[in-house]
Order: sequence, then C-alpha cells, then structure tokens
Amino acid sequence: MAKKTLSKVEHGLSGTITVPGDKSISHRAIMLGALANGKTTVRGFLPGEDCLSTISCFRQLGVDIHQEGSYVEIHGNGAEHLREPKAVLDVGNSGTTIRLLSGILAGLGFYACIQGDSSIAKRPMKRIVDPLRLMGANIDGRQGGNFTPLTITGGNLHSIDYELPVASAQVKSAILLASLFAEGTTTVMEPERTRDHTERMLNAFGVNVNQTGKKVSMKGKQTLTATTIEVPGDISSAAFFLVAGTISAQSRLTIQHVGMNPTRTGIIDVLIHMGATLSCKNKSEDSIEPYADIQVDASSLHGVEIGGDIIPILIDEIPIIVLAATQAEGTTIIKDAAELKVKETNRIDIVAQELNKMGAHIIPTEDGMIVHGKTKLKGATVNSHGDHRIGMMLAIASTIAEGKTVIESSEAINVSYPDFFETLQGLQ
Repeated sequence: MAKKTLSKVEHGLSGTITVPGDKSISHRAIMLGALANGKTTVRGFLPGEDCLSTISCFRQLGVDIHQEGSYVEIHGNGAEHLREPKAVLDVGNSGTTIRLLSGILAGLGFYACIQGDSSIAKRPMKRIVDPLRLMGANIDGRQGGNFTPLTITGGNLHSIDYELPVASAQVKSAILLASLFAEGTTTVMEPERTRDHTERMLNAFGVNVNQTGKKVSMKGKQTLTATTIEVPGDISSAAFFLVAGTISAQSRLTIQHVGMNPTRTGIIDVLIHMGATLSCKNKSEDSIEPYADIQVDASSLHGVEIGGDIIPILIDEIPIIVLAATQAEGTTIIKDAAELKVKETNRIDIVAQELNKMGAHIIPTEDGMIVHGKTKLKGATVNSHGDHRIGMMLAIASTIAEGKTVIESSEAINVSYPDFFETLQGLQ
C-alpha cells in the first residue's frame, strides 16, 4: 500500500497543463475498434490501468492491438472473428469495462467468464444482466447474476424496448452494444439524460443511432468501419485542477484541450453557479467530441443546492465538488445522488469520513451530503480506500490544509491519472 505525503501550497497554483485522455472515450474507442473492419487509430488514449484492462480483455478475444503510450492501433476483422477466451477475462478495477464488454459478449456465440477486483465484486451487475437476458443472452453469476464473476453465453439476440430504472450511461451502453448483434430495432429510454459517448462513437464508426430527447434507438446488424479517434482531455480529471485553482488563493490555471461534451460539463455549470471565475476558450466542434481550453482563477465561492437532472452528468465529479463546498460560504446540499453508493466505494460515506478527518463539516444523507462551509482544513492521515477519485480529491485538499497530509492507498490514482502527482507538483 503506497503512501503519499503532501504539504500546503503557500502561494497558489499557476501554470498551463493538459490532462490525460478521456477515460470513457478511450474505453469505447478500443471496444468499437475491435468490432470494426480495418485499422482504427486512437490518439490521446488514456494509458491508465482501467483502459489497459480493456485492451487486455480484447487481446484475449483475439484482437491485434498495438499500444505505445497514448497511441493505439486496433486491427479489427469484425465481431465474427472474435474468439472464445481461453481464460477468465479480468477487468481489474474497471466498471466501464465489465458492463460494456458484457453487452458485447452477450451477442457473441461462445462462452466467456468475466470478473474484476474486490471493488468490482461489490458492484451491482443485475442492472445490465436483466436487460441482456431479456435480449436472449444466457448469463449467470453470484446471487443469480447480481455480482461477479459473470458467465455469459451469447448469441441469437433480439431487440427490446427498455426503460432504464436508474440513469446509467454504462447500462445504456451495454444494451446498445448488445443491440449491434440483435434482430430488429432496440430502444432505450433514460429517466435523465446521461453521457452520450457511445452514441457519438457508434456514429463515427458508421452506425446509425437515433436520439430524441431521452430516447435512443438503434437497428441491429449494422457494420462498423474503422476510423481515427482523437481523444480529448478528460473533464473528470480536469475537474480536480479546476477546483484546485478555485480554492487555492492567488491561483490561475489553464487546462488545454479538455473534452466539452455537453453531457459531461455539469462540473463547469456548478462551479460557475458557486461563484467561480472560469472561462472556456478556443472551443472546437470539428471532431467527434467537442473540446476547449479552460481558465480558472482563485474565487470566492458560496453554497448551492445540487440535485435533479444535473446529477447524472457530474456524478464522477461530486467528490471534488464536495471539497469545493467545504471552502464555500454557507451550506451546500447535494441530493438525488444515491448512485454514489455503488461506485468504486460508497462515495457518500467515504468522502464525508475522510474530509471530516481534515476538519470539514459534512453530514452524509441517504442520497447525498450536507456540507457546511467555510471550514479551515488541517493536515491528517487519510485514505483513498482504493478509489482513484477520492485519492485525487484528498491530494487537492492537501494544497489548502495546514500542515502535512498523508494519503494512504495513493496508488489507486493510477487507474485514471498515472502522472497526477507530477502534474500537481509542476503547478507549485
């Protein structure tokens, strides 16, 4: 278990940085490239542990993939050339990999077993298993398929009309990927709109996807054609530095080439609502995913209420938003975010627990948190609990906390941002 000791930054953070490629887009580029005919080139790929798990799984399925840093070539021969794996497919810590890959395996005419680490073993799988079974896949697992490992025998799928019980881009994507192999047209209805990277990327590979409001439909048996994917910087990774620049006195940061997909920019809306001085420049809509440079300055924040439709488009950013709320005048209320309980950790309880060790005043609730600000943070020994986003949030907290902060299990950050500490050090 790695430990990282950090100290308060006395004179603010300044500089211009880029952040690693978007994790969600990187996963999908590998998966669709593996299903396509021809050579797919990916630039800006995130070489973090989660995305490398996706590459490993598809190599086991017989796909020729060459990866060097952030550059990847996928030599696809179509889904019909994927082969039955000789061993268990291991997704590591990646919830995206296990859920989206399960959708693909549901359409393939062979047997596969898929599992992950101890965190994945706790995460609910019934939400994907139920619709995939409705489509005709034979799936089993612990507690009737609610937990990993999952065994999947796919093939002979048919289309369904499915209303998601919870807003989840991973579940939506698993169904859409399975529908590539199904007869007829599959329709998914979302309770709230979630990130649409799968729909955008399917279009890029030549698949016709129809989206109207919260309804997505797609005809099965379409062919994917290889393409080139440029992956922008991950806004979920940029979020840590956006908040760092906001709460650390005398700071000014610019983060270049950040993905600005409108289903992911809730963090920007919330920070501006809280009073952050933040602007987006050099915007581009020329690629599959829009991007821009974001500049942020030290700001005086105030408490807000966060809930409703915005929660699905900033669910991964809530840990760092809570840190911002500890430095805002007044009370911030986060609600409608019960999904936080089934992430890499129970992020409601763990975020409150670890920041309260540093002097914050956070009360966890059934579906969110009540954060009383403004509080002075002090250095403490804290723990990521194996959750990369909590580890990075605690590192940003250390920049304003008096004294030294020791982060236990700091290696969890490698899942999505292997160079995080080097980037943070370069801004001081």
